[in-house]
Amino acid sequence: MSRAHRRSPLALAILSLLKVEPMHPYRMQQLIKQWGKDEVINVEPRASLYKMIERLRNTGLIAVLNTERDSQWPERTVYEITSEGDEVAAEWLRDMLSDPKKSFAEFPAAVSFIPLLEPAEVITRLETRLERLRAEADRLADGIKATASVVPAVSLLDAEYLLAVTSAEIRWVDAVLVELRAGRLTWTQEGLRAVTESEADGLPTR
Repeated sequence: MSRAHRRSPLALAILSLLKVEPMHPYRMQQLIKQWGKDEVINVEPRASLYKMIERLRNTGLIAVLNTERDSQWPERTVYEITSEGDEVAAEWLRDMLSDPKKSFAEFPAAVSFIPLLEPAEVITRLETRLERLRAEADRLADGIKATASVVPAVSLLDAEYLLAVTSAEIRWVDAVLVELRAGRLTWTQEGLRAVTESEADGLPTR
C-alpha cells in the first residue's frame, strides 16, 4: 500500500459515508456523531476532518461533485467517492478486520514504568482508573440498551467491542489492585537500582 493511500479510521469513515451517498463535510461529521461512531473515530476538531478530506481528494480517492448554495448557510462543497476510493476502502476494511496491528496506547506504556512510583501511589491511581472505567462501562451499556431497539444489531458491534475491552480492563486492573493491596506485588527504588546495576554489569563493553 502506498504512502499516498495510507489508511486511518477517519479516512475509512469518510470513504464509507461517501459510499452511501455524496455529502458535504458538515453532514459527515453530524452522521458520525448521530450514529455514535465518534466513540471510535475522532472528528474533533473539525479541522482534522477537512484536512483528511483534502488528502483523500489529492490522492484521487474522493472528488468534488458540486457546491451547494443556500441563503441560510455558507457554500458547502459536496464530495463523492471515486472508483479507486471504493476499491481502497474495501481493501482497508478487509485488512483492518483481519490483521491485529500493534498499537502504542498510553496505558500500557504507563504500566511498563509503574515502578517509578511508590506502590501506595500506584494503588491510588489505579483505584481512580477503576472507578472511571466502571463509569465508562455503564455509559456504554446504557447506550447499547437505548439504541438496540432502533438500529440493526450490526450497527452496535463497535460499541459492544468497546464495552468488552473496557470490561476486560476492569477485571485486569481489579486483579492487579488485589495483589498490590495484599503486598504480593511490591518493589523499592533501591531494589530496582540493584537490578539495573547488575544487568549493566553483564553488558559487553565497547
